Amino acid sequence: MTARLSRYGIIALIALAAVSTPKAPASAEEPFKAQLDALRQSLLKYQDYKTAVRELYLSTVGCVHYNGEKIPGHMEYPKGAMGVHFVNLTVTGPDPDPMRPNVLIYEPVDHGLRLVAVEWFVPLAAAKARPTLFGQPFQGPMEGHFPLIPTEVIHYDLHAWLFKDNPLGMFSPTNPDVSCDGYEYSLLEQPTKMVEAP
Repeated sequence: MTARLSRYGIIALIALAAVSTPKAPASAEEPFKAQLDALRQSLLKYQDYKTAVRELYLSTVGCVHYNGEKIPGHMEYPKGAMGVHFVNLTVTGPDPDPMRPNVLIYEPVDHGLRLVAVEWFVPLAAAKARPTLFGQPFQGPMEGHFPLIPTEVIHYDLHAWLFKDNPLGMFSPTNPDVSCDGYEYSLLEQPTKMVEAP
């Protein structure tokens, strides 16, 4: 299964150039409420994951979750899940577009998938500096999320839980209310290793 997941992850990253951020209180999004509401509205069509696929958001298959383990020198992911990532290979560039995230995140529910969050992903090689959106600095730089993303893909990323409340805050990388339980490709990941920015 790991080899299969890794293969999907590598394919999804071939042309990827432009998705997690520090824990923030729920009020962190208030100054950007209008912009976030507009973004949420523009993404409603992707509640049907088949529409996302038709518009080149490709699934990495694995439902990523963390057990809250803390490892020195690695990212800190609170216990919870990210979900199933769908990556758009055509959304590229060093400057993330606040109205066009390059990753959609789905939670497995009732033998289907429900859109819960989005993510922006910026490779370190393409970044001029640490990106920020909605007043939030991106997390990283960090290694790729093996086995879905090769460890050599050093990057920054930022999550936004636009379609499911997150008790850890809208911009937390994980959501304790999202579950991968019962999903065939549930993937418990270890925290990703941090990398020193040049």
